Amino acid sequence: MSNQIELRHFRYFLALAETLHFRKAAEQLYISQPALSRQIQQLEQQLGYPLFARNNKQVELTAAGRFLQSELALVLKKIGNLLSQAGEISKGVLGSIRMGYVGSAMQNIIPELFGQFKTHLPGIQFSLQELDNNKQVEGLLSREIDLGFVRLQKVPATLQIRPVWEETFSLVVPLDSPLRKEDLRNLSALRKEPFILFEEDYSPSYYAKVMSIFSDSGFTPIVAHKTVHANTIYRLVENGFGISIVPTSLQKGYQPSVRFVELPGISQRAVLSMIWNKENQHPVLPQILEMIKGVDI
Repeated sequence: MSNQIELRHFRYFLALAETLHFRKAAEQLYISQPALSRQIQQLEQQLGYPLFARNNKQVELTAAGRFLQSELALVLKKIGNLLSQAGEISKGVLGSIRMGYVGSAMQNIIPELFGQFKTHLPGIQFSLQELDNNKQVEGLLSREIDLGFVRLQKVPATLQIRPVWEETFSLVVPLDSPLRKEDLRNLSALRKEPFILFEEDYSPSYYAKVMSIFSDSGFTPIVAHKTVHANTIYRLVENGFGISIVPTSLQKGYQPSVRFVELPGISQRAVLSMIWNKENQHPVLPQILEMIKGVDI
């Protein structure tokens, strides 16, 4: 039975229920009065009960008709809203997107982008999750996230990578260290210092770049500790377990008892890249990628 009732029947019913006048309702619907009468009769026949009480002078709603009018108005409004939202989502102007990021991206990239997104894409909801590089790659391949921010140079063939931020490295030393960037043309003076570095598994390409800094200075560092957390590095340096080298932006938002000595003279730069799955057909993603391309961070 329900398969024979169409949305137009309900639309016709609501027009007549509002006016209680066949001619006026037909004019609102841009159909003839006989056509409207047939549609209402079809609806009542399919339902198996009357919606209107008719006589020569007036049309009135039955009890069932009054109930159906109040409920249908809400249902059809919701359907209309759903269809409208689906259309907006298909155009990429509404919806949600899931993003992964390494912690350092929160120092500059993510806050700046969110300011842009809030202005230009107010209908998009963003879900953020801090993940290491490898978990972001896994999440993109399994479609658990839509976009990532990583410190990687190579990714699986299914993924696309694009650099979005480049910055200098800085040494992390105790507050009482006499080191100054003017005194450091290279790091050779630090060959006897123990270093605290990010784990190689955190990002093999990032680790290789840091090691190349030491190689260019003519020595292999003494690696005393490895970790995946910047805060752990700072605490170890603060307590005299060694010194470190990190992307310069990692000093933002943190006030430890350590000092950062920028190394602008070395050629290596820390690079943050965004990655996404080329097979992801999310309608919002192309807009996000285009917007990130044009953001001056």
